[in-house]
Amino acid sequence: MNRKWWHDKVAYQIYPKSFLDTNGDGIGDLRGIISKLDYLKQLGIDMIWLSPVYQSPFIDQGYDISDYYGIAREFGTMEEFDELLAETKKRDMYLIMDLVINHCSDRHEWFKKALADPYGEYGDYFYLRKGKDGAPPNNYRSYFGGNCWEPVPGNSDLYYFHMFAKEQPDLNWENPKLRQELYRMINWWLEKGLAGFRIDAIINIKKDLEFPTLEPDGADGLAACWKMVESVEGVGEFLDELKENTFQKYDAFTVGEVFNMKQGALGHFIGENGYFSTIFDFSAHILSDGEHGWYDARPMEFQKWREAVIASQLEGLNAGFKANIIENHDEPRGVSRFLPEYARTPAGAKMLGTVSLLLRGIPFIYQGQEIGMENVVRKSIEEYDDISTIDQYDLARRAGCSEEEALAVCNRMSRDNARTPVQWSAGAHAGFTTGTPWLKINENYKRINVETQEQDADSVLHYYRRLTALRKSPEYKETFVYGSFIPVYEDTEKSVMAYYRADEEKRILVAANFGAEAVSLKLEYPVKKLLLSNRRQWTAGDELPKGELKLESCEAVVLEENR
Repeated sequence: MNRKWWHDKVAYQIYPKSFLDTNGDGIGDLRGIISKLDYLKQLGIDMIWLSPVYQSPFIDQGYDISDYYGIAREFGTMEEFDELLAETKKRDMYLIMDLVINHCSDRHEWFKKALADPYGEYGDYFYLRKGKDGAPPNNYRSYFGGNCWEPVPGNSDLYYFHMFAKEQPDLNWENPKLRQELYRMINWWLEKGLAGFRIDAIINIKKDLEFPTLEPDGADGLAACWKMVESVEGVGEFLDELKENTFQKYDAFTVGEVFNMKQGALGHFIGENGYFSTIFDFSAHILSDGEHGWYDARPMEFQKWREAVIASQLEGLNAGFKANIIENHDEPRGVSRFLPEYARTPAGAKMLGTVSLLLRGIPFIYQGQEIGMENVVRKSIEEYDDISTIDQYDLARRAGCSEEEALAVCNRMSRDNARTPVQWSAGAHAGFTTGTPWLKINENYKRINVETQEQDADSVLHYYRRLTALRKSPEYKETFVYGSFIPVYEDTEKSVMAYYRADEEKRILVAANFGAEAVSLKLEYPVKKLLLSNRRQWTAGDELPKGELKLESCEAVVLEENR
């Protein structure tokens, strides 16, 4: 494997709208991010990913872009963005942005021109098709519910295609001129000094241009649009061209959001000459997908979670580096999703972080994860501000769930769980804003916040700092970055997640007990040194475990063992 500048980096995702507001309008801003760069540096962060800050109507919270070259006034100005970029570089940090190029906003100039002249140049920037017998061209259901086809205003028989909200028309990647427009925009940002991109919903760019009608999979008579994505061939040609015309020229870091990847294709995506530097590992997250929606989502089972993580890690060994996450802006909070109720404690949050950040791959921390932020409990669907959550609530109600049941589903699965403002202090509005927050703050902010944890050496925040410091330490960085991943105890201990990170020089055991009862593990090798523990403090004079390692409930340890 050729070594890349990004292999040893720890990344942090910022959802700008909810990070920190400095002007009192209730919306996070670029100035707030700039003010917390030293906090992120102290956390051990090398690379910051910003969710979209482009101009947008915010129908889908910025993932509907109306101007790829402009900064949304809600977040600040281009001058402030340039200042943010300069300040990250001063701290030897890297900045990456979200790249949303499967679709744009219906308020983008291209789409306005397409509607004005559907058969003109810009009409071919999108998928415009005639309906069939007064109905849409086919029966694809969008990711946010409802038909993927929306009537073109003022035209009796034309429809445009959107896999997400109707305000997010899909871009026609078959059009070479459109592709060149996108490449020009990407290179403009890279020329500014951006280090790379997180690439949104990218596998959706390849469509079956016949748009065949599919067998319905729901009572609405529609079929999930991703079934078309799973069956169509040729996305690799687009991705290769994208890379060659943009990222490759700048040695840029890229992380793809890739679902529905075909069997055996991982090497094409993240291999030595892959389309991207890495892709997010969603193997554990999809375990709680429902067959029809959130309302029939399965509860998380530890053993299936462990199997998924281990299988994904082993798959990546011969392909490249995956990007490891516990949560992000599209997922519920990890401590509420992956931990049983008895483990939703500071010890449990530390345990989950230990297992995730020391895996092979690029670790991503999502804002608030480092203090153990949890899911929020809403009392009404009106308290949500997410198009997907509202769709899933309606879907649950149509499936027969009561209002209380449908709301409980949203409280468990909603993306807004991760989008509540960061809890900086126990003061008014959790220190996020002096105004009214755009999204109601989690009521547990007086218990879970940065200011309180700064003053507690045993807090989740301080532990995360020790965790990133260990991963990046000169003595162990080589093993944690390039060492192998070897699962252990999976056949003997039903409540333990454990693995070795090993190379020719070192062998490190990471072991965590997710069970409610203590367990004892028979050690395979003599212990050389205790590197980290979330439940106990060992000093130099303490006796190291010999032959057996006892783990209390929710305890995680990192041991160096003899090679």
